[in-house]
Amino acid sequence: MQIPGEEALVERARRGDAGAFEALVVAYQSVAFRTAFVIAGNAADAEEASQDAFVKAHRGLGRFRGGEAFRPWLLTIVANEARNRRRARGRRAALALRAAPEPGASGEDPEEAALAIDRRQRLLTAVERLRDDDRDVLACRYFLELSEEETASVLGIARGTVKSRTHRALGRLEEELR
Repeated sequence: MQIPGEEALVERARRGDAGAFEALVVAYQSVAFRTAFVIAGNAADAEEASQDAFVKAHRGLGRFRGGEAFRPWLLTIVANEARNRRRARGRRAALALRAAPEPGASGEDPEEAALAIDRRQRLLTAVERLRDDDRDVLACRYFLELSEEETASVLGIARGTVKSRTHRALGRLEEELR
């Protein structure tokens, strides 16, 4: 999903307009952090990865192809930075559900809230047991709500691979939940 006037902002940023790049950062910082969190597994790594990604994106604006969407290009950089942190620390990535609001925070029935917390924890545990590539594709598609095309760009895989990995990952998740 492009922000209004994105092409003009990118072009101005390419010409050295710091304010234009700042507007891009503001527009995409939330999705960049969420993407990094899903892949890196914790908030500190996600914050560093997203900040480093913006720095790299700024430095790489000259290589950005005009007419392309900025968001997938940026999220690819974010994902690479987050993967580097995950690999360096040797941890498994946690699920984006941890960043979601706790069930019951909206004043719902305490019994329903307790059941929702239990379901959320079961899902989180099951997803954490999946392979990294399964977790990454499910997180991008369902927790970050990225399109297949954006997911492909972020993960550096073909769109058809996104479809097949999503299908297989959902099957494995179903097995984990049994």
